Amino acid sequence: MAEPERTERRLRPAPLLFEPSEAATDPEHFFDLESIEDPLELLVRATELTVAFRAAQERAVEYQALAAAQLADPRRFDRLSPGTIAERAEWTEDYARKMIEFGESLQRDAGPDAD
Repeated sequence: MAEPERTERRLRPAPLLFEPSEAATDPEHFFDLESIEDPLELLVRATELTVAFRAAQERAVEYQALAAAQLADPRRFDRLSPGTIAERAEWTEDYARKMIEFGESLQRDAGPDAD
């Protein structure tokens, strides 16, 4: 698997707000999109949500990678093996190794020499 891409410029997506409690009882409810009648407004809002979910997914993957790298750090007395990390994250062991490598690269990029 290739290293997940990182964009140089972070998009500023629409904020993801928690669904109101009525969403749990109405399976058709999704971020109030069902109540928008104007198709142009619906397209704009649905697009905002799509961008927001993509940005959230990318950031979540980066945080997963950072956590995996920290858990696998050989300097930790309680270090976890790639196999254990894979099991806990429901990944394959090969994917866990890739995520550990990605997390290590993120840590290096965030170091004192990063611009």
